[in-house]
Amino acid sequence: MIYLDNAATTRICDVAYEAMLPYLKENYGNPSSIYKLGRSNHQAIENARKQIALLLKVSPAEIYFTSCGSEADNWAMRGIMQAYKKTR
Repeated sequence: MIYLDNAATTRICDVAYEAMLPYLKENYGNPSSIYKLGRSNHQAIENARKQIALLLKVSPAEIYFTSCGSEADNWAMRGIMQAYKKTR
């Protein structure tokens, strides 16, 4: 099969699937919560943020996770608009 709708959804790669499986099956706590499962997930997110920052050679504070492409696009557009306002 040839799949031509990758803009809508794409098969997850095996490495990402294996890394996410524990969080999809057992460790599904809200990372913004105060209970143990949530705090554990919050730490996992922060560890991921640090790993990505190291890879990109940026500060972890510069790494943001979004829920979808549309949200990421909106953040990018807002950033461009803010930068443009500062030049006027």
